[in-house]
Amino acid sequence: MIPSNLRYHQEHEWVRAEGTQATVGISHFAQDALGDIVFIDLPKVGAKVTAGQQIGEVESTKTTSTIYTPVSGTIAKINADLKDHPEVVNSDPYGKGWMAVIDLTAPAEVDQLMTAAQYETFLSKQKH
Repeated sequence: MIPSNLRYHQEHEWVRAEGTQATVGISHFAQDALGDIVFIDLPKVGAKVTAGQQIGEVESTKTTSTIYTPVSGTIAKINADLKDHPEVVNSDPYGKGWMAVIDLTAPAEVDQLMTAAQYETFLSKQKH
């Protein structure tokens, strides 16, 4: 199930925009492909980020994957609970498994990301 109230990046990150802030996480597809997540390296609060830039890593029992930011801005908050409980991303990627909140410098970037329907089409092409 792909939440329709989010926007999606081609690297499988999602964005929930609320005013001038955006919450970022990885999609169900991404966490499922990674398998059991055992460690997450998150960005530092206050770090300036640019859309497409690496902001962290997710380690699973299978592999390590890069987390990219789909939007530009400043890291306002990180989900510190993931340090002790990274597996929350597997069980609740769109809720408690969020990774960072970004103060947006260019809110219009959110509109350039894929809608849920576009992401679903994108995923269907990935599987073939």
